[in-house]
Amino acid sequence: MKPNVNPDLDLTISRIIKAPSSAVWSAWTDPAKFEKWWIPAPALCRVATMEVKPGGALVTEMSEDGGPFQHHLSACYLDIQEGRRIVFTNALLGGWRPAPTPFMTAIITFADHPEGTDYNALVMHKDKETRGKHEELGFYDGWGTVAAQLAKLVEK
Repeated sequence: MKPNVNPDLDLTISRIIKAPSSAVWSAWTDPAKFEKWWIPAPALCRVATMEVKPGGALVTEMSEDGGPFQHHLSACYLDIQEGRRIVFTNALLGGWRPAPTPFMTAIITFADHPEGTDYNALVMHKDKETRGKHEELGFYDGWGTVAAQLAKLVEK
């Protein structure tokens, strides 16, 4: 299913990553690689749980300024298409359990491109206010920074 982008509710980021889609996929599905790019540096990421399957949990923690790790994200994978697409939401926790504070659903796609991988992230929100809040929190800077970190990791 190809999602319809609603500019009133959705935020998107795209870039060509000069590496094979298999490398980008691996960076999304291998916890040790994921920790290297998922949170803008110099903050550190730790993967507490990564069950890459529909209904599986994705739980990450972050440490800023070398301090103790704090909760960052609790989400549930909704759809996994090996090497092509990952859909997750923080509206649910692992095992399809409703989350206390739903915020967004993300659809990440990976397509072959003559220069490597056509990488797209679509982040959907329930209303304009939530979308606006995410944009104000720095969506483009944050998701753009981590996409650059992802590219740097896999373009070696």
